Amino acid sequence: MLKVLVACANGAGTSLMMKEKAQMALITLGINDLHIDHCDLHSCKIDDYDLIFCPVAFIDDFKHAEEKGIKVIAIKNILSQDEFKQKLESSGYLEELKKK
Repeated sequence: MLKVLVACANGAGTSLMMKEKAQMALITLGINDLHIDHCDLHSCKIDDYDLIFCPVAFIDDFKHAEEKGIKVIAIKNILSQDEFKQKLESSGYLEELKKK
């Protein structure tokens, strides 16, 4: 099962909307066995996840996650399912994520 975290500044409305777009993009790309959580930047436990989505403005907050081998993808238009899909396809992570 792929474990995904969606994080934003407050962890409320924005991350919930991002969660829905991320889930639809992942399913569209053939990843159905997944669990997605959302949280704010300061209370998430990143070690529990394989993939993290965050707004572009917060990518630097997840450098430590990348150093641990967690895949991190920054999203500019957080309401665009197409951008989630495009970023996943161009990340180079997709085949690896499908095996989780």
